[in-house]
Amino acid sequence: MNYTLAIDTSNYKTSCALLCTHDRTYRAEGKLLSVPDGTLGLRQSDALFQHVKELPVLLENLMQGFDGTLAAVGVSDRPRALAGSYMPCFLEGLSSARAIAAACRVPLHLFSHQQGHLAAALLSAERLDLLKKPFLAWHLSGGTTELLLVSPGEQGMRAEIIGGTEDISAGQLIDRIGVALGMPFPAGPHVERLALLSTACEKAGVRMQNGYFSLSGMENKIKAHLADGMPACDAASYTIHTVTHLLVRVSQQAIAKYRLPMIVSGGVSACATVRDALRALGDVSVASPALAGDNAVGTAVLAAEREGILCQ
Repeated sequence: MNYTLAIDTSNYKTSCALLCTHDRTYRAEGKLLSVPDGTLGLRQSDALFQHVKELPVLLENLMQGFDGTLAAVGVSDRPRALAGSYMPCFLEGLSSARAIAAACRVPLHLFSHQQGHLAAALLSAERLDLLKKPFLAWHLSGGTTELLLVSPGEQGMRAEIIGGTEDISAGQLIDRIGVALGMPFPAGPHVERLALLSTACEKAGVRMQNGYFSLSGMENKIKAHLADGMPACDAASYTIHTVTHLLVRVSQQAIAKYRLPMIVSGGVSACATVRDALRALGDVSVASPALAGDNAVGTAVLAAEREGILCQ
């Protein structure tokens, strides 16, 4: 059987995956980057160094027992499919993918990290038909909160930003509050678990205009509440419910305007509160927790689709 191999080396995680193009089953390996306690991420040089150390080990684990035919290699080489989009952390993935493709004499296909997120969500939702149709998509990650109008193009999915944050992302807000509460980075799962201990469902009113909003003021407000004695679990709940309420409001407006299905991807979409609220809107599919965060599976899907060998 034919397989595609894919690599993604983001600023959060080292990932690789094998996708069977016949039945769309996959094997994946990944490891979160190590972030010092009390900090909010890594310098690009440190992230790149960790990828250099971890990727060979993950690839060795992934390829153990592999007896299929490698048809193509895919890799994320930049954050977004836009001119000038660049982060050094993707260089290790690109370098390894080029070497593997050359050694195996198979095609190499380049995609953006964001395109990989969207494709992983489509696979998870069993909506790969949307690879050739327009749809709405949320990319909710540690560094991105963007509502996208996605359409097919010659070089893969084209994404036009039609809403989202104008400053820090939802993931950054959650991480910063989590770190302020003494949690490790990335803090999303820890904040979500702590929020479940709260009986409060209060949310902040955040101004929204034409699908865009700002969250930096929200960060300052929550930290002020903590300084005034707000219980940690209530602060976590306040954060999660505020983010969820904003995403729902923007989604409702976009769905009413464009009348298109919506796909939700990115690590923040793994939060059950966010997932349940967005799903309740109707034709909205959310990536499974396994494929919501950074991964290489979506890139493997795109490589198979680019080769014309992806079973729909």
